[in-house]
Amino acid sequence: MSKMIEAAAAAFQFLSRLPVRREIPFTPEVQQRSVVFYPVVGAVIGVIVAALGLGLCFVLPSFPGAVILLAAWVALTGGLHLDGWMDSADALLSHRSRERMLEIMKDSRVGAMGVMACMLLLLLKASLIMSVWDLSAGVWKQEAWLLVLAPVWSRWFMVHAMYRWPMARGSEGLAALFHGLSGRRRSLAGIVAILITLVVIALLWCTTSTLDLAAIGIGGLLVIPFAAWAVGSLTAERMSQRLGGLTGDTYGALNEWIETIVLILVVLLLKFT
Repeated sequence: MSKMIEAAAAAFQFLSRLPVRREIPFTPEVQQRSVVFYPVVGAVIGVIVAALGLGLCFVLPSFPGAVILLAAWVALTGGLHLDGWMDSADALLSHRSRERMLEIMKDSRVGAMGVMACMLLLLLKASLIMSVWDLSAGVWKQEAWLLVLAPVWSRWFMVHAMYRWPMARGSEGLAALFHGLSGRRRSLAGIVAILITLVVIALLWCTTSTLDLAAIGIGGLLVIPFAAWAVGSLTAERMSQRLGGLTGDTYGALNEWIETIVLILVVLLLKFT
């Protein structure tokens, strides 16, 4: 039990800025055990953001409310994954050699491509959160809680990527902590993500009996996990081909990208069911 608590604490300390006051050894063994709890971290972040939306919808219009929710979302992660998104954009959009792209990703400075990619991503995410708000008739209804699935499945895919693709820098860099991640831990993280998805859908069904919401629930269960895997795999494979593997920055970029894809799917589910 103590190892499970240690692993959970390590996941929250690494992926969020939530106050977890526990001394955790920063070793590959602990970090690899912690990946099982990555979807849990995503769920907690999603619940906090959704709960904040529940309060803001009564005092603000959808646009400023969506911006505040997105700001809270970024703050809860400390901008960790957004930093990876910008570094990956600077490198991959530079069209340089593999060695030069890896050097660019190590540079702490952000280039023009990274800034533009960050602005466009945040704009798209804010518009999607606003759309969820508006499609719920201007009130943060039960359906809006489906956005919790975005940070859950994006963090599961990071675990899958650690297992599936090689490390671009070998034994160097932060990604090296997860070198040799077992398929068992990848599978356990997937089971946790599925269980969280089932809980979200069950809560939706318990609060309403409409057929529309039932369709949304089934769509969320069947479409979102598959889309997260399919889109993430295509993107990760392309990154790996160009970089000779993945890095800590690309894991963060994949997280941001899949969060956005899942938000798009949630909006489509709300609009067409």
